Amino acid sequence: MRTHYRHSLDHLADQLQVMCLSDRAAIATATDALLRADLELAEHAIDRCRQIDTTREDCERAAVRLLALQAPVAGELRQVVTALHVVGDLARMAALTEHIANIARRRHPAHAVPDTLAPLVSRMGEAAVAIATNAADVLGSRDPHDAARLDGQDDTMDRLHHNLLTAVLADDFTGPTTTVVDLTLLGRYYERFADHAVLVGRRTFFIATGEYPDE
Repeated sequence: MRTHYRHSLDHLADQLQVMCLSDRAAIATATDALLRADLELAEHAIDRCRQIDTTREDCERAAVRLLALQAPVAGELRQVVTALHVVGDLARMAALTEHIANIARRRHPAHAVPDTLAPLVSRMGEAAVAIATNAADVLGSRDPHDAARLDGQDDTMDRLHHNLLTAVLADDFTGPTTTVVDLTLLGRYYERFADHAVLVGRRTFFIATGEYPDE
């Protein structure tokens, strides 16, 4: 019975990693859609985000079953309860990605991002892909040292976000109000995506050690 329970725990952990990899693919597609003003890519990213939400429901049901059908203790209980929090973070990453894709869809066939800022937004997309990749690796390895290093990648995204806001608020920025709003929202979406990826790492650190990195 306990062997089956351990297999169920491992399957849940695998599903979390699959969700994170799907988040990575979705944010990459949404960024491409945004920069290329590609409606088909935007729709594809939105569809993928909705599939992630379906996986979230499956993971939540699996976690509740593990809590209800067995009596998990110590590390097992910590793993199941923390998995529920991780599922929430991964689902939020998908929701933020869907917001990005929706901006691309809403402005099509025009480009939501002006040419002058496209390289900066592209770097934000690359940073989001990188941090999601490493978060997925951490979910697979549960290495607390790798989990702790995600904070450094979040700093990179914070700098890019600051640079984007600085450019948008500069006196020589001539874009219309709709562009200012879109860029401000985009910066926030990318930043929050990275924040949730860091939380995935912190929670994985907690599963492995019983403590959070700052403790």
